[in-house]
Amino acid sequence: MGKETGFLEVDRQDRTYDAPVERLKHYREFVVPHSETSLKTQASRCMNCGIPYCHNGCPVNNMIPDWNHLVYESDWRNALETLHSTNNFPEFTGRICPAPCEASCTLNLIDEPVTIKSIECAIVDRGWKEGWIEPQVPAVRTGKSVAVVGSGPAGMACAQQLARAGHSVTVFEKADRVGGLLRYGIPDFKMEKHLINRRAVQMEAEGVTFKTSTEVGVDVSIKSLKENFDAIVLAGGAEDARPLQIPGAEMPGVRQAMEFLTQQNKRVAGDDENRAAPRGTLSATGKDVIVIGGGDTGSDCVGTSNRQGARSVTQIEIMPQPPERENKLMTWPNWPLKLRTSSSHEEGVDRDWAVLTKEVVGENGTVTGLKCVRADWSNGKLEEVPGSEFTLKADLIFLAMGFLGPKKNGLLSQAGVKLTDRGNVDANTFEYRTSEDMIFACGDMRRGQSLVVWAIREGRQAARAVDEALMGVTELPR
Repeated sequence: MGKETGFLEVDRQDRTYDAPVERLKHYREFVVPHSETSLKTQASRCMNCGIPYCHNGCPVNNMIPDWNHLVYESDWRNALETLHSTNNFPEFTGRICPAPCEASCTLNLIDEPVTIKSIECAIVDRGWKEGWIEPQVPAVRTGKSVAVVGSGPAGMACAQQLARAGHSVTVFEKADRVGGLLRYGIPDFKMEKHLINRRAVQMEAEGVTFKTSTEVGVDVSIKSLKENFDAIVLAGGAEDARPLQIPGAEMPGVRQAMEFLTQQNKRVAGDDENRAAPRGTLSATGKDVIVIGGGDTGSDCVGTSNRQGARSVTQIEIMPQPPERENKLMTWPNWPLKLRTSSSHEEGVDRDWAVLTKEVVGENGTVTGLKCVRADWSNGKLEEVPGSEFTLKADLIFLAMGFLGPKKNGLLSQAGVKLTDRGNVDANTFEYRTSEDMIFACGDMRRGQSLVVWAIREGRQAARAVDEALMGVTELPR
C-alpha cells in the first residue's frame, strides 16, 4: 500500500477529453492523459483491500493493487511486468474496456473508485515509449504446430501465449488486416489501429505467422488444417448479427452497424472507397440517422454519424431507461445496470427508451421514416402501450441489436463441432475442447458476444489448455 491515507486525502480525477467541437473534426483518439504526478497521486488512492474485489471484477484477474503501488513508487518497469503477467494487451483494455474492475472497487461504494483503467493504460503506454516491450522469443521450440482461426483479441492472445511456449503458430484471418473487431468494429477515435499493428509486429518476431485475406472454410478447409497442424483453435468471433424483422427492413437504407463501422475504419486506413464498400457507400452526411440498439456498438454508430456530418442522430432502445445510479447495497461488487453516457453521446444524440419498432416506411425504395410504439415492461414482459404509436424521420437506419452467435456456414459446418442451444461452439472453460479431437474454441465464438477483456482471458486460458494437450504439462498461466 503506497499511502495508507491516500483515499482519504485525494479525490478521484479521471482522464479528460478534448472538447466535442474539436474532436468531431477527426477520427483520432481524443483522451487527454494524466501527468506522471497526477497518476502517482491517483494510484495512491488504492486501499490495498484485504479482499481486493477488483481482482474478481476484472476478467483477466489483473493484480491491480500491486501495480497501483508500483506506480505510486515510480517503479514503472515492474508495474508493466506485473500488468503483462495477466494481460497480453493492456493498451487495448486501457482504452475500450468498460472497466468492471472499477465497478468492483471498494471506493465505488461512495462513487469514487480508483482510476484503474487510466493507470493501466498509462503503464503500458509508458512501456512502449521507453522501449521496454520487446518480443519474448522462446528458448526452445517444441516442434508442435497450432492453427488459430481468427485474429481478434482472443485469437491474438491465444497465439501469443502458444508462440511463447515454443509452438509454431499460424493465425488465419479472413479480413485484409489482423485485429478482428478491434480493427473494423471499434472506431479509430476510440482506439487507433497502430496499436494493433505494433503488437502484430511483436508477435511475428516471437514466431507467429499471420495469413490474412484467408477465410477458413472458404479459402482453406478444416480438413487441410487437420492434416497440417497438431491442434486447431477456433477464435472467429460472434458475427451473426441480429436482424430487424419488421416490414420494410429489406430497404437499402437499413444496414447492420458493423457494415457502417467497417467502411469508415477502412476509409481512415486509406483504402479505396469501392473496395471498402462492396454493397455501396454508406454515409450519414446530411441525413437523419436512427440507431437501433443502446449498447457500445450503437454508441459507436452515433459518434461516427456525427463525425460524418449527420443532420440528426437518434438512438432507440427496446428496454426501459435504467436508473442514473445503482443501489450499491444491492449490486456491489457486481457490474450494475445503470444509465451510461458515452463520449459519443456527449457529442450529440437524442436517446429514447422503451421503444418497439413496427415498420420501416419509405418512398420508391428509399427510407423516409420508422414507425414505432411505446413499450411497457411493468408486468415483466413486453407489452405495447395502446395509442402510443409515433413515427421518427429517417434517411438511414443502423442495426446495433447484438449478435446471435458465430456464423454457421463454412468454418463451423466443416468442423462439425457441437453447438450449444444458443448456437455457440460447445466447449468448457477448463479444457476449451470442442466435440472434435484437438479442436479448441475460445472467445466470442464460444461464449457469445462479449468484452475484449473476456476475449483476452479466454485466449490465454485456451492456450494453456492447448499447450497441456500437446505436451502433457504446461507452464502457461490461466
